[in-house]
Amino acid sequence: MISEIQTGLSNISGFSITVAIVGYVIVFAALVLLFLVYSSIPKLINLKVRRKLKKQGKCQNCSNLHIEGDVNAAISMALFLYLNEIHDEESDVITIKRISRQYSPWSSRIYSTNPYFKIAR
Repeated sequence: MISEIQTGLSNISGFSITVAIVGYVIVFAALVLLFLVYSSIPKLINLKVRRKLKKQGKCQNCSNLHIEGDVNAAISMALFLYLNEIHDEESDVITIKRISRQYSPWSSRIYSTNPYFKIAR
């Protein structure tokens, strides 16, 4: 039975090759499309900011709106540290107090639901 299994290039049909090629083309096309979309997002944001500033009259020649990566990193780190300091520091101690409760008929309700738990009197 195992000897009947054939492996080799003769088992590959034209349909299998077509499916593989179409699959690879779709994946690479999707990757190229995602690259183009993600690389154009900063340009679109800068264009929107320039239009807004020109409309408000704050910027006549808005050609230098680019912020360097190290400046962005410093701003984001400062925001992170500031937002973490807003929270109170807690003691991280959990205390559990046991409270004795009065007898409740609901606590013994389980014994009346099943005849196996009936108490012999």
